[in-house]
Amino acid sequence: MKTILFFTINKDSGKIDQLRCKLRFIQMQSPPEKPRLAWAVTGSGHYLEECLDIIRDLDGVDLFYSRAGEEVIRMYGHDPKTVNGDDRTYHDRAASSPPVGLFYRGDYHTLVVAPATSNTVAKMVLGLSDTLVTNVYAQAGKCRIPSIILACDTEPEMDTPAPDRIVKVWPREVDLAHTHKLRSFEATTVVENPEKLLAAIKLRLGELESNG
Repeated sequence: MKTILFFTINKDSGKIDQLRCKLRFIQMQSPPEKPRLAWAVTGSGHYLEECLDIIRDLDGVDLFYSRAGEEVIRMYGHDPKTVNGDDRTYHDRAASSPPVGLFYRGDYHTLVVAPATSNTVAKMVLGLSDTLVTNVYAQAGKCRIPSIILACDTEPEMDTPAPDRIVKVWPREVDLAHTHKLRSFEATTVVENPEKLLAAIKLRLGELESNG
């Protein structure tokens, strides 16, 4: 399979260095035999355990952690490197987010972001791409790769698990408004709970299977 990369050189040497970093990263990664599922984790414990259960039951899932996501998953007693078995894991270590280049190459058929914090959802809505997770969401959209988002803040009053207890939270109007706005984005499905998340993933995988 040939990989064709299109880019524009500009006067900003920093952007050229970022491009070179992405190119080197892609060259170091062998492409999968067929497109896989990309799953991004952000820094929330809301439905985290349920999301991890779904990940473990699926085949061919590569994980993308925000820095907060990596911290929180450790707080809840999990090793971020072993959640998805022998599949690939990517961490938020570089400003240019080199792993986004794998979306350009066609390594992934779908992006799941679960759980998605209110901070991440707000950045998605505003078009900000300053973390690995928000960057892969933006690039997935630009590559016309569907995204499924399990938003944390979907109701005016919610119970959510802290590492040691259940706490009650009241999402702000701005948080709920961002979740509502994200539902209108192209190639984006927003779900409210793990059951709907799993149903959306199965629907997407079924579509891919029927399309050959």
